[in-house]
Amino acid sequence: MTDDRRGLFPAIEPFATHRLKVSGLHEIFVAEYGNPSGKPVVVLHGGPGAGMNATMPRFHDATAYRMVLFDQRGCGQSTPYAELRENTTWDLVADIERVREHLGIERWQVFGGSWGSTLALAYAETHPGRVTELLLRGIFTLRREEIEWFYQKGASFLAPEAFAEYLKPIPEDERGDLVAAYHRRLTGEDEEVRLAVARAWATWEGSTISLLPDPGRAAAFGEPRYALAFARIECHYFFNHGFLDRDDQLLADAYRLRDIPGAIVHGRYDLCTPVATAWELHKAWTRADFRVVPDSGHAMTEPGIIHELVSATERFKRV
Repeated sequence: MTDDRRGLFPAIEPFATHRLKVSGLHEIFVAEYGNPSGKPVVVLHGGPGAGMNATMPRFHDATAYRMVLFDQRGCGQSTPYAELRENTTWDLVADIERVREHLGIERWQVFGGSWGSTLALAYAETHPGRVTELLLRGIFTLRREEIEWFYQKGASFLAPEAFAEYLKPIPEDERGDLVAAYHRRLTGEDEEVRLAVARAWATWEGSTISLLPDPGRAAAFGEPRYALAFARIECHYFFNHGFLDRDDQLLADAYRLRDIPGAIVHGRYDLCTPVATAWELHKAWTRADFRVVPDSGHAMTEPGIIHELVSATERFKRV
């Protein structure tokens, strides 16, 4: 690869923050970055349950974009923490609309990676008229085969050492359905067990999301407070099949994106969300620019992924 790849924009602080009551139970934290008069974009974090981070506003030019980020229900600075009640894909789609209306935004770019791509698809297919462009990375459509690939059998063949650690908390007689086994423990009453399995679940993902190992990232994913919300909310969604009406819903409904321009960016060696799903979305949503990064995995911070995402935001910033 050449050395002229685009990098991230400089780190910035939010120019405004908000706390928005979205239900009788949940309150979400919203932060705005960049130019208050710039082109609006909502940036959706992964997980579900990961929360936003300081890298996420750096894929857009702060002089040209008004970036809106928020911690989805139950994670980050949103409350109550690690809460599973009233926490579904469609609750989050409704929250995105609440944020848009609260901020007085008519239409905006939607940018998301991993679970953020799932939520972006669900939102754009529900509210296509509100989306100026759709920029997606690490495509995940919540089909059973995608969940089983990473959490049951598939990625296990490529990262057996890390997978062995993921298996440890689950007795052999329960390993036929690992998501269900984890779900029982993550929603159980034993606080010590909840934390132990949360750390195992989160560390498995943290150990496999980049092409090259990053022990620091794996350790950060296993940090107790982060791991608890991350693992509980992810497993809750995956156990319930994303609360979708049918297994292939997001791909089957991709025809609703036909008038939306955008980009699909995916690492060739993405262990978490195999590139086949991105290819299927590309076939269903032909208007999007499709880029497979040859030297990347799943992480948004890999150089080739950064280059393609920043290139995409730059293409659309004056449109």
